Amino acid sequence: MPLTLTLSRYWQRLTRMRLRKALPVNVVVAVFAIALAGSAIGDQHWEALHSEVQRGDVVPLESILDWLEANYIGEVIEVEIEREDGHVEYEIKLLGAQNQVVEFEFDGHSGQLMKIEGVRINEMRRQ
Repeated sequence: MPLTLTLSRYWQRLTRMRLRKALPVNVVVAVFAIALAGSAIGDQHWEALHSEVQRGDVVPLESILDWLEANYIGEVIEVEIEREDGHVEYEIKLLGAQNQVVEFEFDGHSGQLMKIEGVRINEMRRQ
């Protein structure tokens, strides 16, 4: 699947979750422009990541977002996918009701939550 279709799918996902309003238009445009231009990451890295998700070696971002939505209240304001020594990590920041920012780090291969950083985290947990 081409990168543009993948990005479009995630944009639709954010729309369904009513989180698109949390992302300034200029940020979204910049993300699309960087992704389409290849940026420092390069198209080959995105294609490799997509292949890993298709093979089941990396958990899809949508699964991580589903878990966050089921367990925490907040709006997604940033998503980063990092690769270090072949290991994939998702870093996702949520904005809470009291304007607190909480960062979640997930292991991209298992989907396991590895770390949470922020303030008033317990107030964002769903009951």
